[in-house]
Amino acid sequence: MPHLVVLEESWVSKIVIVGISGGSGSGKTTFARLLQESIGIERCSLVQQDSYYHDQGDRFDHDGGSVNFDHPDAIDFALISMHLAELKAGRSVSIPVYDFASHRRLETTRPVDARLLILVEGMLVLSQEAVREQLDLRVFIDAPEEVRLSRRLSRDAVDRGRDAVGVRRQFIEHVKPMHDLFVEPSKRYADVLYSGEEPMENNVRDFIRLIDAEM
Repeated sequence: MPHLVVLEESWVSKIVIVGISGGSGSGKTTFARLLQESIGIERCSLVQQDSYYHDQGDRFDHDGGSVNFDHPDAIDFALISMHLAELKAGRSVSIPVYDFASHRRLETTRPVDARLLILVEGMLVLSQEAVREQLDLRVFIDAPEEVRLSRRLSRDAVDRGRDAVGVRRQFIEHVKPMHDLFVEPSKRYADVLYSGEEPMENNVRDFIRLIDAEM
C-alpha cells in the first residue's frame, strides 16, 4: 500500500508553502534545514529541487560537459508543481531520489507528508512561474560569487566525490552563466531577502517571527 497521509480539512486551509532560493552555495539549503529543525519535522516538510533532476545517466560525460545541470531544462518543474499542489491539498507525495554519482533517477522514492509548513528549496524555484504560483512566501538567500564558489568546491569535492578541477570548470561554464541568466533575476520575486554571509541561525529566527501569524 502506498504511503499516504491526508490532513484533516481544517488543517488544509492553514498550509503555507515557502519557496527558498539563491545561488549555488549561497546557504539556502542550510537555511531550509535549520528552519525545518527549528519548527519541527512534525509541522514542517522539506522538498528540494535537486531531487527532481531528469535522468542524465546516458548523457553525462564530465563536470562542465554536455549536460548543463544549472539550466531549468535539467529539472522536472512540472512534477515539482504537481507535488506542491498535492501537498497544499493535504496529501502526501513520493519524491524522486536522484543519485549524483551516476546521475540517474533511482527507482526508489522518498515519501513527504503534508505539514502545516512546506519548504521548497532550490536555486531555480523562483525563476519558474508554475512553481511561484504555488508559493505563499518567497525567500532569497544572497551571497557573493567568490563565497558561493568556495562553498560549492567544498561540497562537491567532499560530499559528492567530484574532481575539484571539474567542479571549478563547471562553475565557470555552467553555474555562473545560469546564475546570471536565471537565478539572480528571480530575486525580484522574493518577499524576503537574507544575506548568506550572516549567521544563518539569525536569519531563521527572523523568518520564524515573520511567519508566526501564518501558522
